[in-house]
Amino acid sequence: MDGVEPSGIRYPWPEPPAPGEAIEIAEGVLWMRLPLPMALDHVNIYALDDGDGWTVIDTGMSSNKTRRIWAELMSGPLAGKPIRRAVVTHHHPDHVGNAGWFQAEHGVELVTSRTAWLFSRMLTLDVQENWPQETLDFYQSAGMDPAFLEKRKADRPFNFADTVYPMPLGFTRIKQGDVIRIGGRDWDVHMGNGHAPEHVTLWSRDDHLVLSGDQILSSISPNLGVYATEPMADPVSDWIEACERLQKLARPDHLVLGGHKLPFTGLPLRMRQLIENHHGALERLLAYLDQPKAAAECFAPLFKRTIREGEYGLALVEAVAHMNHLHHSGAVTRTRRADGAWVFQRKG
Repeated sequence: MDGVEPSGIRYPWPEPPAPGEAIEIAEGVLWMRLPLPMALDHVNIYALDDGDGWTVIDTGMSSNKTRRIWAELMSGPLAGKPIRRAVVTHHHPDHVGNAGWFQAEHGVELVTSRTAWLFSRMLTLDVQENWPQETLDFYQSAGMDPAFLEKRKADRPFNFADTVYPMPLGFTRIKQGDVIRIGGRDWDVHMGNGHAPEHVTLWSRDDHLVLSGDQILSSISPNLGVYATEPMADPVSDWIEACERLQKLARPDHLVLGGHKLPFTGLPLRMRQLIENHHGALERLLAYLDQPKAAAECFAPLFKRTIREGEYGLALVEAVAHMNHLHHSGAVTRTRRADGAWVFQRKG
């Protein structure tokens, strides 16, 4: 191994599987990858052997390219047995994108949380050719850079339907406290929150495996964003609550299979890091708010690095999330600036 202390984070497989290939990381558990057209250029998917077929965990973003790779996987590492179930951890397109294709074209059972399914189907059906006024108002209220806002207005809005295959009616719900049998193991269902509502995580009762989706990642912190759909949301509170609850389950020997980056051990340490990351960001932000500032003006204390144009949108919605959290906790005041932006200032 790599000489890290037992309590530290370790990566048993330093290299990911090649496209169209799989790595067996435990008996009957295959790790595969699909590409993403963004800075975070991949999503991890997993297949678990159920004897007469496979259960896959997450499905990748909908595109002809990803479906060609799925075809390679089904004729290669998964050959000889059909995919019978797809468990989707949460509603984001890189996880649910091909679920409807599996259902419609392959007769696969979709298993997910009720909230994940409702968000996925609702957002896929809500196609906008022009920016809704509510979204533009939301960007204005967050203090979006005027040049960036004008450029965004000129572009067609992103639609879930661009990257999520049409979803037929029907799914199987799993919820907090359920036990589901997959791959010869019984898994406890524990819901995460913050990055996505009612995010499925699965904890094996029979060995040391955890299927964590994006709730727990090895080397990056998942985005916590606020959007025009719920502009006063507080996903930071949801995130911290979920992390503190899941932290109680964490063991040093757990092998965590996340939605991105590498599988890892050292989960107790990683849970502390994920919680402390946002407490630290909130402390830096509060110190910065000695004068009224909009969310878009607070990237420096939050992220401690330069935010490039391709990251601006995700940075903005995460900044709003942290501002909302401070506002809901009573640590800051909020007033409307002449340009329409909400500005926040710490009390006292």
